Amino acid sequence: METINLTESQKKSRRGRNIALGIVLLGLVVLFYIVTLVKFSGGMAG
Repeated sequence: METINLTESQKKSRRGRNIALGIVLLGLVVLFYIVTLVKFSGGMAG
């Protein structure tokens, strides 16, 4: 089986994309958490 050897610039680019994707996913988790808290607190207030 052949392996693909990436250049340093390709590794750096891939790492940057991975970090960006991680930040986006973390942002979505936080957004869903906040929306859930608002929905529950709004339901309990009334």
